[in-house]
Amino acid sequence: MHGPPDITRRHLLAGSLALLGAAATGCAIPVGLGSSQTRVQYWHFLGASDGIIMNQMVGAFAKDNPDIFVEENVLAWGEPYYTKIAMAGAGGRSPDLATFHLARLAGMGAGRILDPIDVKLLEEAGLTAADFSPPIWERAHLDGVLYAIPFDAHPMVQYYNTDICRKAGLLGPDGKLTPTKGVDQLIAQLTKAKEVMGGKPPLAFDALGLGTVGPWRVWWTLYSQSGGTLLSDDGTKITIDDTKALEGLRLMQRLGKEGLCDWRTDYGASVANFTNGQAAFLWNGDWETTGLKERKTPFSMMRFPSVFGGWSAQADCHAFVLPHQRVRDPEVERATYRFIAYLVKNSADWAVAGHVPAYLPTLEEPDYLALQPQSEYRSVITDVALDPQVWFTGSASRLWIEFGEAFSPVISGQRTPEEGLAEAKASLTRLLDAPNPFPDEER
Repeated sequence: MHGPPDITRRHLLAGSLALLGAAATGCAIPVGLGSSQTRVQYWHFLGASDGIIMNQMVGAFAKDNPDIFVEENVLAWGEPYYTKIAMAGAGGRSPDLATFHLARLAGMGAGRILDPIDVKLLEEAGLTAADFSPPIWERAHLDGVLYAIPFDAHPMVQYYNTDICRKAGLLGPDGKLTPTKGVDQLIAQLTKAKEVMGGKPPLAFDALGLGTVGPWRVWWTLYSQSGGTLLSDDGTKITIDDTKALEGLRLMQRLGKEGLCDWRTDYGASVANFTNGQAAFLWNGDWETTGLKERKTPFSMMRFPSVFGGWSAQADCHAFVLPHQRVRDPEVERATYRFIAYLVKNSADWAVAGHVPAYLPTLEEPDYLALQPQSEYRSVITDVALDPQVWFTGSASRLWIEFGEAFSPVISGQRTPEEGLAEAKASLTRLLDAPNPFPDEER
């Protein structure tokens, strides 16, 4: 494991790698001792550089708040994590706080598995609705009730190899990639990069493999840019615009057919190709930033290109939730909100990992603006294309996987765009017909 990235803001603790090793085993990490302290139990799924940075932030909070003892537990990412949250919440014996993917909110029995956020206590800790990105803050509500406190957005972005792009004449006088607008400019840019690479595919993304979700993330970005929707507002009817949906799929197939992207790469291969200079561009979430810096890849980042009119980019968000407890201790509850507010207000530290803070004041802080290339794509925070608010969406969800399976053969040319869309619609119909494990009447 590589060491943590350099973090200069305030006084983040050193030696976090050893602590993270303990956390990865599921052990609690005390950040303070003494019976006079108020204990806050915190669960999260953050590993690698994300986990290192979070552990440092917890340590920094402990130093500033010696009256509070945060017990940090790191659990396995994905379905195992959400299963543990559901089991703990259903039994009313939960941690005081948990990290969550915002797109998972509708599928976790809000009101039974998760408790509402106390807006008064949140304001007492110094956070209000006006502090957050409006679309993300709105998405933190269900039926008008606030169930999550946004922490960041991790959108699809465009990584680019600065050495290759310089050779292809794609960088401006400022050394940054010249933005493209529309299909033709994007294709022209990729073609120039392909030429200087000796005919190798210049673009990499997660296009193939078991459980691949890259095709969904790319298509949802393109389709959202044209204003397309997936479901009605109440989440009961399919509202896909075939014309707009097929535009995105035809472009994805064109990229594969013309050798502008390598349709044979799974997630790991796509990242490896870009890391090793075998691809000029990588379409991925913003979380690969730290690894690329550690491996000294010559790269920078920018917002996902505007292809079909808008600038939307597929994204999910990390947020904080309160798993259900039968009875909350008022002192512990106030300490929990103090901890949340500390993390949110210091999210420039968190942004080192690549994520865009959802807390708007951070986006104007000098320390955040000095982060390169992380601050280059900060304006996407109000253009995030979030999943529909239904129970089967969210990170690593059935929707992502089934749409990925439908669209992956389109990129390779083994399925027509029309066939891919038909398969995706059939999957969506099956998901809509499947029973919701947390129906509204049980909330």
